[in-house]
Amino acid sequence: MILRSALFLPASNARAIAKARTLDSDAVILDLEDAVAPEAKATAREAAAAAVREGGFGKRMLIVRTNGLDTAWAAADLAALASIRPAAVLIPKVNDVATLERARAALGPDVALWAMIETCRGILSLPALAAAARGLGLTALVAGTNDLAKDMRLPAPPAPEALLPLRVQIVVAARAAGLIALDGVCNALDAPERLVAECAEGRRLGFDGKTLIHPNQIGLANQGFGPSEAEIARAQRIVSAFADPAQAALGAIRLDGQMVERLHLAEAERILALTRTSAG
Repeated sequence: MILRSALFLPASNARAIAKARTLDSDAVILDLEDAVAPEAKATAREAAAAAVREGGFGKRMLIVRTNGLDTAWAAADLAALASIRPAAVLIPKVNDVATLERARAALGPDVALWAMIETCRGILSLPALAAAARGLGLTALVAGTNDLAKDMRLPAPPAPEALLPLRVQIVVAARAAGLIALDGVCNALDAPERLVAECAEGRRLGFDGKTLIHPNQIGLANQGFGPSEAEIARAQRIVSAFADPAQAALGAIRLDGQMVERLHLAEAERILALTRTSAG
């Protein structure tokens, strides 16, 4: 599954939803939470449900983020989504396994769950969430860096080094459970160089992609989380080398002056598969 870019859109904005069907993001997240004013919650919920039923998003995954389960709107959100089955339901402020158990009970067994990790309690619960992921139908962890910085009482803007080890923990938990890991949003809308830097760092940390807050961020995120030409070329050389009958049965071979093992072959095959999917 390719998820380089996941664009948040307020579910109350009909024009934004219509435009999302034409954008190049890998996922669209219709937001019922932060981007929607209290008086518009019911309208946004109805619009999100209609968008899921109508479809038309093509290869883009369609996700809906509910309001926090401790709010007055959450029960209605989950009830509406249980019957229409989007690709996944994103639960904000997941503090523990019990939060996802409540969501699963309300949604039924057939809808995938994504979890926003955006509180200190959520960070401390990552091992338990990873251990319970399969049974809960959890398929992705999303870093909520803005709320996490707030919960940590970091001065604004937060120092990147304060959040870096926590983001790494999110990636480790995701990899341990075989989940997607999405990095937090870039708040700067008119500083593409900052988005490029954040994408590069996120990829170095092991994230699959990035959550976004504006359509103009999609192209740079797709580029930043896609394999480079050099990576593709090296992957092709590794696959070709192991395809040689003389080396096919070997556990490790010499290539470009380095020792290359079968674990590198598996990664090379993943990169080439990602490249083919992205091109398609």
